Amino acid sequence: MNLLAQLDRILPRVEKPGRYVGGEWGSLVKDWPAAALRVALCFPDVYEMGMSNLGLAVLYDILNRQPDVLAERVYAPWPDMQAALRQAGLPLYSLENKRPLSEFDLVGFSLPYEQLCTNVLTMLDLGGIPLLAAERTDAHPIIIAGGHAAYNPEPMSDFIDAFVIGEGEEVILEIAHCVLHSRRPTTDDRPPRSEILRSLASIPGVYVPRFYDAHYNQDGTLAGVRPNAPDIPSRITKRIVPVLPPPPTRFIVPFIDTTHNRAMVEIMRGCTRGCRYCHAGFVTRPVRERPVEQIVAAIDETLATTGYEEVGLLSLSSSDYSRVGELVEQLGRKYAGQNVALSLPSLRIDSFSVDLADALKDGRRTGFTFAPEAATEAQRRRINKFIPDQQVLDTARQVFERGWRTIKLYFMIGHPDETLEDVQAIVELSKAVLAQGRKAHGKAAQVNLGCATFIPKPHTPFQWTVLDSPAAVQQKLDLLKSQLRKPGLKLNWVEPQETFLEALLSRGDRRLGHVIHRAWQLGAQFDAWSEHFRFDAWQQALAEAELDPAFYTYRQRGLDEVFPWDHIDTGVRKNYLLQDYQMSQRGETRPDCRDKCFSCGILPTFNEMRADLPLEAWHCPPINLKSGI
Repeated sequence: MNLLAQLDRILPRVEKPGRYVGGEWGSLVKDWPAAALRVALCFPDVYEMGMSNLGLAVLYDILNRQPDVLAERVYAPWPDMQAALRQAGLPLYSLENKRPLSEFDLVGFSLPYEQLCTNVLTMLDLGGIPLLAAERTDAHPIIIAGGHAAYNPEPMSDFIDAFVIGEGEEVILEIAHCVLHSRRPTTDDRPPRSEILRSLASIPGVYVPRFYDAHYNQDGTLAGVRPNAPDIPSRITKRIVPVLPPPPTRFIVPFIDTTHNRAMVEIMRGCTRGCRYCHAGFVTRPVRERPVEQIVAAIDETLATTGYEEVGLLSLSSSDYSRVGELVEQLGRKYAGQNVALSLPSLRIDSFSVDLADALKDGRRTGFTFAPEAATEAQRRRINKFIPDQQVLDTARQVFERGWRTIKLYFMIGHPDETLEDVQAIVELSKAVLAQGRKAHGKAAQVNLGCATFIPKPHTPFQWTVLDSPAAVQQKLDLLKSQLRKPGLKLNWVEPQETFLEALLSRGDRRLGHVIHRAWQLGAQFDAWSEHFRFDAWQQALAEAELDPAFYTYRQRGLDEVFPWDHIDTGVRKNYLLQDYQMSQRGETRPDCRDKCFSCGILPTFNEMRADLPLEAWHCPPINLKSGI
């Protein structure tokens, strides 16, 4: 009650107090004393970002369906609220029961991207929990983390007790039951921490860093990450949900605008396109689809229970959903004239995608987004996203002719073996797309360009290559900025220093834990927000740790080098990725592996994990055992 009384005085003085009050429509406030297990679901960014995260909404729904489990939300407070909490001596608290983070049994962090690392430390510190896992006692919660950034868990291993590798729908209940059943039946005391962690390490897909040691060669490269205790697996194979469960439909409706003011239904998981730069495409294999009937029913219930007027149909490549035509036809017919907006955010550059988007629109024409990623056919072959230039222009023409006035194009610079001529081609292609728009809409046509820098991510074919140098990236950005200053063209870009940090954290090893901790002490937080990004703090932290950042970012890897993430098994074999990398150097492409299996390794992984399910559940063609991979 003291916390609530003080919040009444604090909240009127901070920006967007709606971030911190809770009580939204759809939130669940369970009886705190009656709960046998209390879980805090933490998103280490502001409320607006966390409320738009589907993964957290899924876990919130799953856990709260358990009668003996309570799950509540915690988001990273903005700096003004952090200062207010510290000044008042108040802890970071959950939105539902307004309980301090330290009072939960299990605290789970979602890590969808690497720049959230320092915010995790901020939340632990505000919540009264020791930052270092080694300093926590039996009285402290168990700290777990999962998400795409957890596929290389080593940089954050000093701070996290256990990582979930892979998909969480099934394993989160196994973790919850493990912690719950580890409680001593005769008292309310927490069980010994070591006992719980040992039990967690026995769950498939759970990585407990304390049971592993990192070993290094004399040259500083990694010799391996190996178990230091008996009965600990040498490799952690990701968890895969073989059949997607029905999607959540009772979303929490926020009081304030969020990043995506809409409900979300995941129609398909995984991707078979094999774009060589795409971390998500490789770590989410294999493809699994939800039935059309289940999707339509979920949208019906979601609209009825939330009042949302927009639903996003999510996947990595929505137009690859095998029944997408049927789905769009049903939805278009069902919601015609009801002012319901349905969107397919991830579409290929082809006429079929334009047809799909056109069928879903209800007369509103805002913008249309495509991601060529590279502007020359040769570069698109290298990254295995081959699209002929003429197809890009033909699709743009169709988009404009059907009423859209704005097209957004996503490109990357810094691709392997990229030249300034390749970057100049971005300018020429963008102007050519704008010319198509001018034919349809005159000066009202607009082409917006998003430009990021390629990062050689773990578990992809490009994990052996280098991050482009800062000087080269700046030269390429300067070229784009100078030549895209034209009415109808708008360029947004990511600064090279921000790209460097993402590359460092995604490719780093366990030694970066000291760097993260020190950078946080020096003021680093909200690293994904340009106005708060403190590059100087990271530079100082690296210098104090006597670590050369180029070792992680600008160094070409040997083909036989051990990576910091090699003990994390995504189901896609490393030698398959290597073969694909070598194909990229020759400008060779692979077709969609739904049409031809190249034996990446995911089917044998499935067979080992779930021999009770038919291979057809994975939407893969018959395995090619003679591929030599």
